[in-house]
Amino acid sequence: MKYILLTLISAMLLSVSWPTYGVPFFIFFALVPLLMMEHGISKFSTYKRKSWMVFGLSYLCFVIWNIVTTGWLYGSKNPDGSHSMMAVVFPVLVNSLLYSLVFQCYHWYKNAQGTYWGLAFLIAIWMSFEKFHLNWELTWPWLNLGNVFSDYPKLIQWYDTLGATGGSFWILLINVLIFYTLRIWEAGRKRKDLIKNTSIVAALIVLPMIISLVKYNNFDEKPSGQVNVLMLQPDLDPYAEKYSKDSLTIENDLLSLAENNSKGKIDYYIAPETALPGRGSISETAFEKSLLLNNIKGFLSKHPGSVFATGISSHRFYKNQENIPKEAYQINPELWVESYNTAIQIAPQEKVQVYHKGKLVPGVEIFPYMSVLKPLLGDAMINLGGTVASLGVDKERKSFSNPYNKGRMAPIICYESIYGEFTTEYVKKGANFFGIMTNDSWWGVTEGHKQLLSYAKLRAIESRREIARAANSGISAHINAKGEVTADTFYGDQTTLFAKVNLYETMTFYTRAGDILSRFSIFSLGFLLFYFLIEKFRSKMKKS
Repeated sequence: MKYILLTLISAMLLSVSWPTYGVPFFIFFALVPLLMMEHGISKFSTYKRKSWMVFGLSYLCFVIWNIVTTGWLYGSKNPDGSHSMMAVVFPVLVNSLLYSLVFQCYHWYKNAQGTYWGLAFLIAIWMSFEKFHLNWELTWPWLNLGNVFSDYPKLIQWYDTLGATGGSFWILLINVLIFYTLRIWEAGRKRKDLIKNTSIVAALIVLPMIISLVKYNNFDEKPSGQVNVLMLQPDLDPYAEKYSKDSLTIENDLLSLAENNSKGKIDYYIAPETALPGRGSISETAFEKSLLLNNIKGFLSKHPGSVFATGISSHRFYKNQENIPKEAYQINPELWVESYNTAIQIAPQEKVQVYHKGKLVPGVEIFPYMSVLKPLLGDAMINLGGTVASLGVDKERKSFSNPYNKGRMAPIICYESIYGEFTTEYVKKGANFFGIMTNDSWWGVTEGHKQLLSYAKLRAIESRREIARAANSGISAHINAKGEVTADTFYGDQTTLFAKVNLYETMTFYTRAGDILSRFSIFSLGFLLFYFLIEKFRSKMKKS
């Protein structure tokens, strides 16, 4: 019961730390009970299968954490309107398993090399896992530890140097040092050591926060310009209205929303992810002939100097003899089609600027590891409310230039806003503000859309770019370069949000260096594993 209780305490602390409902300061010691559980079982218990006990209890901890923090996935529905259990069961069970495997590797390494080497290994492998989780096709970095302070931007202004992955390193280091302090106290009961180690822990918690507050109060970067942005929030039901309403009706409602709220000069109109068409998609080889896009150009002709950015569903056809992308699927013996989740920017007399979403939602927009799994599963997608194929992606980020002013918008599409180093690539392409187009309506009134908005604050701090966020049902928001929401909307309103968005040109250290602590951790993990193998080899040589 002691070990189960420690496990449940860790699960509770991890869960109550999370935005947008929790208190993040619990995260600094959330892993300590779990480390105590592992140490107690390894050193003091009489269980025959200690590794299985550690694995089972850590899995219990991470399952509870995942359910509490991401159980809102149950809000997504099947096409018939029923809730999809698989949409929450699969991510929760798999993500918990991955975290448990990370903790299990720590358990094995600690028992082989000792507590102190083991704690260094825990930081290295956890950081390496988070980096891996940002980049593979089953990517789900929602619970990366550095995300936990997203609702407290004043305390994490130093993320412009080390990013949210630096936050993960900070949190892991504090947890490890608190556990180390407890172990030293249990072993020697020396008050001097306790005071010294506690002081070090307190300094490592407080010092980054003090640095952050100083940076916050002294932020004086001068913008290169300012643009007037009107974010459109049509509140279109993604399950019913989007596929039952005529595309022209949907567009007319969107343009009426823009027209009725255009007061004064508007430089940018920004609509949400896949705001157009309705059912179906728009051919990319016929953008200039598209009635929907030409209607937007007609709207812009009445608003000189304005551009219109929106998310659309689009596609491109390929004939049998052409270079067919691997994401394309065959619709007849001679014809293939590749579909995209796309952001476009429209200006009269200008070629439509196009960007295809680069980070796709596993099971919904991408068939993970299709070349391996499709031969096994056939044309049936894993039942996550998804698709029988994968959408096409752009390999590089883009920025949309504006013919009328200095604005260069990063067309960030929904899920992409979770990824720190990924979004810095827009800045390297010249973006001086972020335009996030998102549709959070799939989960209903849950924590999902709130957390996704909260994570966007991290991107503002990391790159020091202001954000104009247009969400289908909300929350649409203007976020400044310090990660503060300066204006937002209510979820479920059909409305607009006007913002004066500052343009910034400077590149932060994080923009230039990216996830440097993650790379250091990967190197350290390799060293620790190599050191372990060398030690094993040397001990075998001595015995022989």
